[in-house]
Amino acid sequence: MKTIFRSYKLLCILALFVAACSTIVAFKNPTPQTALKTIVIDAGHGGKDHGAAGKYSYEKDLTLQMALKLQATLSAAMPDVNIVMTRTTDIYQSPPLKANIANQAKGDLFVCIHCNAAPDVRHKELLGYRTVTSYVGKGKKRKKVTRKVPRYKYWSPPNPAEGTETYIWAAHKNEAKEVAMRENESLYLDSTTADQVADFDPDSPEKMILYSLKTKQYFTRSANLALTVEEEFKKVGRISREARQRQVGIWVLQATAMPSILVETGYISNPKEEDYLNSKKGQQEVADAIVRALIRYRNSLENRVTQTNQ
Repeated sequence: MKTIFRSYKLLCILALFVAACSTIVAFKNPTPQTALKTIVIDAGHGGKDHGAAGKYSYEKDLTLQMALKLQATLSAAMPDVNIVMTRTTDIYQSPPLKANIANQAKGDLFVCIHCNAAPDVRHKELLGYRTVTSYVGKGKKRKKVTRKVPRYKYWSPPNPAEGTETYIWAAHKNEAKEVAMRENESLYLDSTTADQVADFDPDSPEKMILYSLKTKQYFTRSANLALTVEEEFKKVGRISREARQRQVGIWVLQATAMPSILVETGYISNPKEEDYLNSKKGQQEVADAIVRALIRYRNSLENRVTQTNQ
């Protein structure tokens, strides 16, 4: 009877959770001022991990410069939001450490800054043929053989790939995200709800449903933000390669217990894009576009909360 009661109790909690997820409202039932309290910004790579390389710059340096500009721009636009940086200097941090920093900060959102790269395009041109002489056989049977061998010129210009991409974790990585949710439960359960579910086995089917529902909610929020970021890039004339799911797992996306995106700001392997990413104008445009997207993202959360509370 006790087991049945406990299961019924959790099912009631899950029912309330489903209702909350359907409107994408946090358990804390935030007011507009608290819908987005902490944003974690991660400058990709760092220290011994150079990331991709251009003709004269490294990804780790550009991501740090853009992350710092994003921090300053976001602070001015959202002075009430706590901004946590995974790094502010050229240091190496493992992906698990970056995720831990975000989780320990109890972030409401994780934004990772990267630069893209594509391999050089290999070309070849037929220049003509040369005659090659060889001999086959031995003694009196030895014969002279000639053949034509093509001669090629090879060259590898930079890959012309350009534009922005914004990634979220792939749907098939939801299991890894659920693990992060389980290990950081306090981030998204208020104290009352946490007390109500504390006595349930974390591996029970009922509680796994709880983690799954919250993961799906965060997936939806991340996807919406990724689409919004790319929309803002288009507005300033950047070529958008659209919002995408990252099929190859990226630890910081799936190990952070919060909505998370990774912004590929441009191709460092393209000389034109490398110049843009190194320029003050380009870096500020990137920061401004992301901040505008974050403002729209926060407004969407607050509007849903307001509509729910009416």
